[in-house]
Amino acid sequence: MKILVVDDDRVVADLVMFTVRRAGYEAVMASDAVSTLRRWQEYQPDLIILDINLPGTTQLNDGFAICQYIRRQSDVPIILLTVRGEENDIVRGLEAGADDYVLKPFSPRQLIARVQAVLRRGRTAEGSHPSAKLSIDGLEFNPKLRYVSLTNGETKTLTSLESRLLEYLMLNAGHILTTNDLVSDVWGASGGNSEMLRQLVRRLRSKIEDDPTKPFYIQNFPGLGYAFRLKR
Repeated sequence: MKILVVDDDRVVADLVMFTVRRAGYEAVMASDAVSTLRRWQEYQPDLIILDINLPGTTQLNDGFAICQYIRRQSDVPIILLTVRGEENDIVRGLEAGADDYVLKPFSPRQLIARVQAVLRRGRTAEGSHPSAKLSIDGLEFNPKLRYVSLTNGETKTLTSLESRLLEYLMLNAGHILTTNDLVSDVWGASGGNSEMLRQLVRRLRSKIEDDPTKPFYIQNFPGLGYAFRLKR
């Protein structure tokens, strides 16, 4: 497994490189937008650990922009690494297509646990999607291609996390799924939390609901979790 480590702080980059290599992964480093894109295309990594605060170009001026650029062309798992922990940054990371989010300072064990969880989810997803589409009450979802067709005929493309969440909800339509169950299924036992799930649900609702402020499909049950509504 090959990992691309992206950070302009050489001390942090060296620590991450040492950590992932000691865990048995191959690793290569980049420190800005230009070198990141070059290494990504040449190295074809299985995962990218990407710092948010990076020197970049006019178009790709931070890690969020780089993440979004790569995600438009590739499904390679991306873990954002940053000192930022505000809600807006979590939202931006999910919207950009990140698979997970690790805050600095971090422990090497925590980082490797997140890396292993993301890679494990990726391997599971490759062979787990049914070929048939899921269709409930006018909403049609193709898990393999990650697009959803709405009742108004519009089609939306989902990120890998949005796709995993929608698939799990639709496969269990009519049943309340706890927050812990959803976090575990989407991120794995070593990743994600209730706040990241809340933001992911919010993002998914913005794509599939007629009115995200009054959701029809994804129902919230305070203190319990969420459920996909089975029928009108």
